[in-house]
This record gives sequence, C-alpha cells and structure tokens, in this order.
Amino acid sequence: MIPELVRRDPTLSAYSEVIQARLAHYDALREQLGVLRGSISQGHHYFGFTCTPDGFVTYREWAPAAKSLHLVGDFNGWDRRATPLACDAHGTWHVTLSGSALPPGSRVKVHVHGADDSRLDRIPAYIRRAVQDATTKDFCGEVWFAPVTPPASNSGGTPTGLRIYEAHVGMAQEDAKVGTFAEFTANVLPRIAALGYDTVQLMAIQEHPYYGSFGYHVSSFYGVSSRFGTPDELRTLIQTAHTLGLRVLMDLVHSHAVKNIREGLSRFDGTEWQYFHDGPRGYHSGWDSRCFDYSKLEVLRFLLSNIRYWLEEYGFDGFRFDGVTSMLYHDHGIRDFNGYPDYFSANVDDDALCYLQLANALAQEIQPEVVTVAEDVSGMPGLCRPVTEGGVGFGYRLSMGVPDFWIKLTKDTPDEAWSVGQLWATLTNRRWDEKHIGYAESHDQSIVGDQTLAFRLMGSQMYTEMTIGRESLVVDRGMALHKLIRLLTYTLAGEGWLGFIGNEFGHPEWVDFPRADNDWSYTYARRQWSLADSPFLRYGLLKAFDAALMHLPQPTEPPELLALHEDNHLLIYQSADLVIAANLHPTRSLSALRIPIPEATDYCLLLDTDRAEFGGQERIVAGSRFIWEPVAVGGAGQSVQVYLPSRCALVLTRNALSETRSEGIPAAIQ
Repeated sequence: MIPELVRRDPTLSAYSEVIQARLAHYDALREQLGVLRGSISQGHHYFGFTCTPDGFVTYREWAPAAKSLHLVGDFNGWDRRATPLACDAHGTWHVTLSGSALPPGSRVKVHVHGADDSRLDRIPAYIRRAVQDATTKDFCGEVWFAPVTPPASNSGGTPTGLRIYEAHVGMAQEDAKVGTFAEFTANVLPRIAALGYDTVQLMAIQEHPYYGSFGYHVSSFYGVSSRFGTPDELRTLIQTAHTLGLRVLMDLVHSHAVKNIREGLSRFDGTEWQYFHDGPRGYHSGWDSRCFDYSKLEVLRFLLSNIRYWLEEYGFDGFRFDGVTSMLYHDHGIRDFNGYPDYFSANVDDDALCYLQLANALAQEIQPEVVTVAEDVSGMPGLCRPVTEGGVGFGYRLSMGVPDFWIKLTKDTPDEAWSVGQLWATLTNRRWDEKHIGYAESHDQSIVGDQTLAFRLMGSQMYTEMTIGRESLVVDRGMALHKLIRLLTYTLAGEGWLGFIGNEFGHPEWVDFPRADNDWSYTYARRQWSLADSPFLRYGLLKAFDAALMHLPQPTEPPELLALHEDNHLLIYQSADLVIAANLHPTRSLSALRIPIPEATDYCLLLDTDRAEFGGQERIVAGSRFIWEPVAVGGAGQSVQVYLPSRCALVLTRNALSETRSEGIPAAIQ
C-alpha cells in the first residue's frame, strides 16, 4: 500500500516502506494506548493532587524504583517521617488526607528515598504551581486545584493565515523588573491587537528555575511560571486575549527537561532512566539538559496529558513545539541535511516521531481548530501533513532558514551587492504542500551575542539619530531596508508570519536576562514601549508600517515571479492576488517602469514603503491608480507603468480587492 504522502510527492517513493512502517507504528501504538479514548492523556486527573467527591485530597506519584516516599510541607511541619505514601504494583505511590489538613495554597514537597539511596526533597512531578522562596531561592510545590468550570477556547474557527506576535511576559514591561500576567493583560495585549496580529505566542509559561533560560529549561511541566503570577491570572490573560480576537499559543517544551535534581524530574526515583534515557543518550550536551525516553508508557502519559491539560484547563489555542529537530534525530539534528536519505535513516528517533504524531492527533481531537507549529530546521518531508497520510501532523513549521539568511546577508554583504535572485530563491524555497511560518527575526536573533535586524542595519546611531527631522543617511538606509525585509518575508516566506516583541518598531537593543556576567541586571530584559509611543522618534514610524503590513493578505499559493533584474535590483512578483514591485537599489530610482500584471485590469496602490508616516520620503502619490495597457512585458501580455524609487516597494491591488480590503485597514495605508 502506497502512503498518501508518497502519492502527493512521488519523489519520496524510494522511502515508501519507511513511511508505511512509521504509520503502522503509530496506528499500533494509538490502538494499544487508546490515546483519544482512554486514560493515557488524563494523567493530570489522577497523579499529583486531586480532590475526591467526599472532600479528601489524594496525592499520587509515579516513582517505580524508589524505596520510600513521604509527603512533607507546612501542613505537617516539614516532618519527613510523618506522612508516608504506600506503593501499588505499578510503582505509583499514594496517600489520602482530609481537605482541611491539606488546603489549597499549602506548600509541599515529597521526600524520596531513591534507588541509589539518595534522600532528597523533590517537587511533585504533576504539581500545578511551584513557587520560589524569596530568601533561600529554593522552589517548593504549592497545592493548587483546577477551576470547576474550565475556560472556553477561542471559537474563531480554523485560521486561513496566522499573524503571530511572539512575546515573553516577564520582559514585556518597560521597568527593569519581571513583568506579570496582569501587566501583560492590561498593557500589552491591546497593543498586539491594535497592530493587527491575530495570535500571541507566549514564551516561558512552564515553570523553570533559571530565568535566563528564556523558559527552555523546564522543571515543572504542569506548573505556571510563578514569576509572572498565578494560574488564575494566566487564565484571565487568555480569556482577555480571546475577547480581543487573539488566539493564544503556548511555547511548549517537550523536547528536553532541566537536569536540576532539586527542582526537576532528573533522577526523581534515584535512577537515570525513570523519565529519560539512561546513559549518554539521556543527556543533551549542547543544551545541558535531559532527554525524554518517548518509548515509555508513563513518559507518554506525562507528556500527552500535558497537551490536554494546557488546552482544556487554560484555553490555549495551540502550541509552538520547541526543539522538534532535536527530538526527531538521535544526533539532535546537529549536522548538515543533504537530501531525502537523511530524513529516513536509522538516525531518526522513531519513538519521538511517533510521540509527535500522537500529540498532534490528540490536540486536534480535543480542539479541531488547534494550531500546532514545529520548530524544525531539518525540513523533514511530511512534518506538516496529516498523520493519516504518513506525516507528523503539524499545522505549520517555522521557516528557520529565512532569519538566518537575513542575518548573514546584512552582516556580511553590503546591500548594493545583494542578489535579488538569491532573495527570491531563499524566500520561496520550501515544500509548498506544507504550511510555513515566515519571519525575519525572532527571539533567537535578538539574544545577547547576536543583533536584531534594526541594530545590525543602524548600529549605535539608533541611540542618537532617531529623532524625527534629524538627518542620518545610516538611519534612512536602515529603516528603508528594515521595511523591505519585512515586506518581502511576509509576502514570500510562508502562509503565516511571526514577529518578536518590540522588533516591529526596531527595538534598539538585544535581549539579555539578568545573570552573573551582567551583575543580574534587567536593563536588557525589558521592552521600551515609550520609544514607539513618542511622537518625536522614528520608532513609531516603523511600528506604523508593521501595522499596515499586518493588514495585507497572506499567501495561500506559491507566489509567481513576474520580473527579476539583477542590475537594477528589481524584483516583481504576485502574492495573494497582490502585485509587489521592490526596488532594492541603493540609489537608482526607476521612472516609467513597466510592471507586468497577471490580468488585464487597472491596479491601485494599496501600500508603499516610502510614505512619510512610515519614515519614508513620500516620493509616490498615495492611492495612485495605474491604468493597464496591452503592452507585453516578460511573459505577461499587459502591464502598468509606475515610478519606483530606490529602496522602495509598491504593493498593487486590483480595484475590486482594494474596495473589499479597505474596511478595517489602518488609515495610514488607505
């Protein structure tokens, strides 16, 4: 039997048996586990702290190799012998107490006598809240129960495109401190909605002991990061986002876990292999973290239940799965990928791949309109095709090569030497039957040691020359290229878009969380919104362009190249029924330029990057109408004539489309 994935792409026919074996593995495991029917994704309703109908509280912990467990906390004076747990035949320890003895808010740990004779106080694995002592800096669990009525997910339906605003709650305020869920809800969500984004992606939600890890060294997978507030305040944030028309995605870390013993899962029962692989395979040397063993029943229960937990109990609308490449390959993808054999070799971790298939199927069953995004740099075919076809089931993958391309290009090559052919080839190089999220930069390009695009283009003059009216060729060049890069990426690199918090207005500095090397400073772990809000600075002009960009339609079909001219640095193409003409030449403006158009109809100027409200020179008349003429250009039998200034792009639309798009578009682009 030929898998549908191969029918869609016959170039995969040599790997048909491998794909079929993966699908058979998934079908057998799904049937065995009853993923969508049984208890495999309901672990959070059984393990950890749960209430019984008669008012008692039961605590359960899976620790099969441990010699004994004792619950300790403020309820029993932290007595390590007072409250022993009993163990069943499956390695699950349990104890039941009266609700009055263990009320919500009680601080707890579990004292584990491990298989290696260690005796340690640990954080319960399924804890829903872990808090840090302000004095000792130690974490402990806090008893916290789910609300009686779970929040509703966003009922916006299946998106036809995604405009994602990637944000970190802690660094989303201007003050040099850790921001809160409440502050983000009140101050940042309205900004995101006003810009025209339809989705916010929240980083660092799962509890993590080291703030500077950006949330990627998770210790408590069910715990809401207590630095930002309470679980209820996170629910309020999500509900408020929904009222603003925003979906909320969670940056989900199932690819690895913090190796810390005091806060995390590592060596929980005194063995290396309880949740993770034993020996070197259980450690990710590049990330200094532990690697899950996805072949184990209780690991699958822990992670699949985590999927259900965040969707049902908080109302998240989907996930951006972190570190998918690391999961998919035994060598964590730390290699060059040179072709199809790399995706179907023994280097692929079939258990991890099957887990991702199960996770996507479960998420889609729970919430049919769910959005799942894979952070994958390898380009594995079928990653974003349905599992029933032999794919992995993600909705989108990040176009991770695009921001790397822009950073390398702006770093190593002056723009007068840029190749528009290379731009076109790079931005359109993807599997067109799988959806992608295009982006010019994310948090990866913003952290210390790298530079944002704005800072790379304008450098230190961002500190001194961003006043409106102040002359600066460096800033003029940087702003023009910043807008061109974002427009080209938005209209070419994917069916969705992602921007990182503050980069839309060219935030002038990198991200650096407080750590020993910077004397624990919050100076660079914040966003200076006042720069974008000031009527005297050019940051607000870049913000206005980003808002206009977010109201352009996103491509659903491959763009069509209409013209490309290296000497003039000219690129003209059709994307989502728009015709975009970009002149990247640093000095040469093109007068009386003939632009090929796909249809014999007049076109109107919907947007151009040179408007004064975007920091441009206003060299083009807003709202211009271009009359089509039967003058053949390139492969088109008709064209329009335009003036296209240097370092500028025009976005043209047919009259009918212009009329339908005018409602709701910011005045700046009408």
